[in-house]
Amino acid sequence: MGKFEISKAGTGFKFNLKAGNGQIIATSQTYKSLDSAKAGVEGVKKNAQVHVEDQTVEGYEELKHPKYEVYTDKAGEFRFRLKASNGEIIATGEGYKAKASCMNGIESIGKNAPEAEVIVIEA
Repeated sequence: MGKFEISKAGTGFKFNLKAGNGQIIATSQTYKSLDSAKAGVEGVKKNAQVHVEDQTVEGYEELKHPKYEVYTDKAGEFRFRLKASNGEIIATGEGYKAKASCMNGIESIGKNAPEAEVIVIEA
């Protein structure tokens, strides 16, 4: 089963969603407070199984928020970002060489996030 780990990051807090094997599936932005980071976790849990907008396909259909956006970065790698209903980015994934791996990352969030334990790591 997956878990969210919230930790201190500079002047705020961030979280990582980890799969059962300990691999990081998604990462958050830095939040100003622990409560804000916890709210971000709840946003990921709530929106973990939304539609995917594949921006790597020409003429893709623009979907309403909440949604995952799959895109290619400057290095040519596939990435995703999960956007909440207000359009804010609440989680991002690493760069993947293969689009299928990126899609597997999204699928893993859908499986792991909804019931994931939340752990606050004391710094």
